[in-house]
Amino acid sequence: MGTVMPLAQTIIGDIIPPRHRGKYQGIMGAVFGVTSVAGPLAGGWITDHLGWRWLFWASIPFGIAATAVVFRFLHLAHQRRDAAIDVAGIATLTPALVAILLATSWGGTTYAWSSGVILGLYAVGALFLAAFVWAESRAAEPILPLRLFKNQVFTLSNTAAFGIAMVMFGAIIYIPVYAQGVIGVNATNSGLILLPLMLGLIVCGILAGQVITKTGRYKGIMLAGVAIMAAGIWLLTRLTHTATSGQLTVAMVVIGVGLGLCMQQYTLLVQNASARADLGIATASTQFFRNVGSTVGIAIFGTVMTSGLHVAILSHLTPAAAKAAEASGQQIGAGSVLDPTVMAKLPAPVAEAVRMGLAERLHEVFLIGLPILALVFVATALITSVPLRTTNDTPRHEAEQEFLDSMATLSPESLQDEGEERFANSR
Repeated sequence: MGTVMPLAQTIIGDIIPPRHRGKYQGIMGAVFGVTSVAGPLAGGWITDHLGWRWLFWASIPFGIAATAVVFRFLHLAHQRRDAAIDVAGIATLTPALVAILLATSWGGTTYAWSSGVILGLYAVGALFLAAFVWAESRAAEPILPLRLFKNQVFTLSNTAAFGIAMVMFGAIIYIPVYAQGVIGVNATNSGLILLPLMLGLIVCGILAGQVITKTGRYKGIMLAGVAIMAAGIWLLTRLTHTATSGQLTVAMVVIGVGLGLCMQQYTLLVQNASARADLGIATASTQFFRNVGSTVGIAIFGTVMTSGLHVAILSHLTPAAAKAAEASGQQIGAGSVLDPTVMAKLPAPVAEAVRMGLAERLHEVFLIGLPILALVFVATALITSVPLRTTNDTPRHEAEQEFLDSMATLSPESLQDEGEERFANSR
């Protein structure tokens, strides 16, 4: 997936000019929305009726079909060249990410935040990150060229994409938890609970792409999307243990509309501001920051939910109900929230306390999304509006710099010959 996902975006960037690319990326966003709903639904059905091992066998026909389509229709000009693999960059970035993500996931749950394990993992992650920066500054072909961060559009777009992914995947993971654990939606239908969000993402993603292609304007659409997404997250923070499915649906539709307006556009901006030679690495970098953002977001949100869940549940129990819970022999905590068999065996007051405690913790989870989206809004607002190119040529400022760099290496005699040749060609 780390190969295919950025390559699909890069190929579109390679054959479609940025001005016309919006509608195609809107369609790709729609594909993502459809499969995000269809995949879990199909997976649940396959697991229930055929067993979990068939989840992996079922993916093979889709892979064969996709390969056949690519082999038959995708014919792109390719010029082979010798390339150097950035072994040092790979060897330092991978353990850095693993250490940081493990510490973020385990902190406050498996281990205390002040424990030696968590502090040690963060220290190891920081050391490997420093080594990664050092390695990239010396690599012939770095996997993440540091010079790209000098481009304001690249840096701010990836920062915003990182934050959007944190909130988006936090919502995708924990909205079904709320639906199942608080409202009482069964496990089979919990996969459908995200359908309103994805419908908003699909419809507005396609419409936004069409508008950008027609008008060439994107910044206002993106800012509106971030603001609307924040409004949807705010609606989630207003939900209590007495909320209805209708209230949850409204919040999801608002979030989906906001996502559709802004999610795919950050890739468009990065590609538009990058030189053609950097198209692949720039696109892959955006996907990288999205992936890391989603993982960090899920880890942080999960830590917030589980760390105080047991205390939140107990706060809603009377002494008599607590004794009844102990008599039932069931453990009250995160395990009892989403396990229907456990919930069914709990006394009614205890089950109600579980729902109330879960609603309280998920309120804190969704609340985290608001400051994150505020930062995303600021980062998006600071992005310089660069006109979308109508060709796939290198951006003007990059082309000028390449020309100046090439001229700096020439002798005076060669420079004169070069100038006469360019003058003749221009005539």
